[in-house]
Amino acid sequence: MRLADAVVLDLAGVTDKAALMDRCAVALELPAWFGRNWDALADCLTDLPAPVTLVVTGWQGYARTRPREWQTAQDVFATSVDERPGHLTVLLALGEGFVGSDEAPPASLG
Repeated sequence: MRLADAVVLDLAGVTDKAALMDRCAVALELPAWFGRNWDALADCLTDLPAPVTLVVTGWQGYARTRPREWQTAQDVFATSVDERPGHLTVLLALGEGFVGSDEAPPASLG
């Protein structure tokens, strides 16, 4: 999969678990039965119909305001990646934008 084909999970402005689950549901087009809890998210991530590269952007605010929830989210992502190697890849974007998304590109390092 090309990085340009990645699914972007934008967490900018997310301040609680409910909003995180809503963003996951939309970004990943999760099924209607998705229960918006950690177990349901893990089930959906391991049952994705096709390989996915998930780029998580704007996560820093959520990580600061809800560090325990963010740790749980990371654990769910990591466990799901481990359960289906090559089927799910999760990347945390550093900075403001992700090239390949609708967001502004990052500033040049040069």
